[in-house]
Amino acid sequence: MPLLPASIPISAVVEGRLDEVVLEVVIRSTGATLGAVHGRQGKHFILKHLENYNRAAQNSPWIILLDLDYDGNCAPSYRRRCLPNPANRMCFRIAVREIEAWLLADRERLALFLGVPKRCVTEHPEAVPDPKHEIITLAARSRMRRLKQDMVPRENSGRDVGPAYNSRLIQFVMDEQNGWRPEIAAQSSESLRRAIACLRRLAAQ
Repeated sequence: MPLLPASIPISAVVEGRLDEVVLEVVIRSTGATLGAVHGRQGKHFILKHLENYNRAAQNSPWIILLDLDYDGNCAPSYRRRCLPNPANRMCFRIAVREIEAWLLADRERLALFLGVPKRCVTEHPEAVPDPKHEIITLAARSRMRRLKQDMVPRENSGRDVGPAYNSRLIQFVMDEQNGWRPEIAAQSSESLRRAIACLRRLAAQ
């Protein structure tokens, strides 16, 4: 019986390390493979090089993942404004409003990780104005002192997040036993559901 051809790895462009880890788990959940990862220098850097990435997607599969933040009220219109003519093998997706909203969407697992009751985690993550601040607020209520110290900014530190905020969330996302589940989160996050559907189409080409 002949072997099926291996899927071509999907090249990715992300704002930072947390986005990269989240995207890797999402891609793996679709049965595809993450290839080379580009960007990692914030949204402005990606937008500056958007056309170069789009040209590369004429010949091989690519995904670009950006946070919507407050750059628009609607992810589809913002996406069209940024890249009106995406290449055939380009999957350009927007997390509403930040990648943290996708993590909030798995209420049960995030509550377990943060050590807070599930009822404290919003049922509507994409309606949260500042998902990062929402996670920090939840962490501040945690019964786990060390986690709280890692994720919540210290008083008068001048920082928006705690010293190990990203590291802790990366730990949550990568935990194969009790970590984040994209297929569950997609039930409460439309932008994640659309990203997964786009990746599946890309992998099938």
